[in-house]
Amino acid sequence: MKQNLALFDLDNTLLAGDSDYNWSLFLISEGLLDAKRHHERNEQFYQDYKNGNLDIYKFLEFQLKPLSQHSVAFLDELHLKYMDKVIRPMMTQKAQDLVNKHKAQGDLCLVITATNSFVTKPIATAYGIDHLIGTDPEMVDGKYTGAVSGVPSFQAGKVTRINQWLAERGQSLNDFTTSYFYSDSHNDLPLMKLVTNPVAVDADETLMKYAKQKEWPQISLR
Repeated sequence: MKQNLALFDLDNTLLAGDSDYNWSLFLISEGLLDAKRHHERNEQFYQDYKNGNLDIYKFLEFQLKPLSQHSVAFLDELHLKYMDKVIRPMMTQKAQDLVNKHKAQGDLCLVITATNSFVTKPIATAYGIDHLIGTDPEMVDGKYTGAVSGVPSFQAGKVTRINQWLAERGQSLNDFTTSYFYSDSHNDLPLMKLVTNPVAVDADETLMKYAKQKEWPQISLR
């Protein structure tokens, strides 16, 4: 039997909230970032993302810099606290049920997110999803540099990254008779247009209109 492919966006899709935006707020609450300066910039970047005009490289410079200021061991400890305090309350039963349904069908499941893989890998794991494509922070000599490695998995970058990932497995999108992509954001339209079964999840206004026009399914995981 041929395997199907199930792709999941993370922020505001599987999660009832945004792990990237909240990571900055969490670092502020832990006293690790200057509250006023970082909160204002975080808000602006989040607004740009929602408006579809985010400069991904400027954002990543802002978002990845704190990783370069601490050891990996310290960051891993910090992330455990972040998971318990911030992320687990955002994980919905409906989202878990959807993931479980695809896993039970034997589908190849993958989280594909613009948020960096340091923040998102433990979240994908918590949902029971083994595969993750996130924006990869660069590491040199076992330490984060604050730079990005490779293509950010944002907008058309998600198409590039999924094609690369599948090629490494000796596969392509066309190998799957059925491919799903669940997302809330119009930023994900480049990839949504390529799968056989795009699904709008708690969609933003732009995606909602587009999904309606194309008669794509619209669901809520809240």
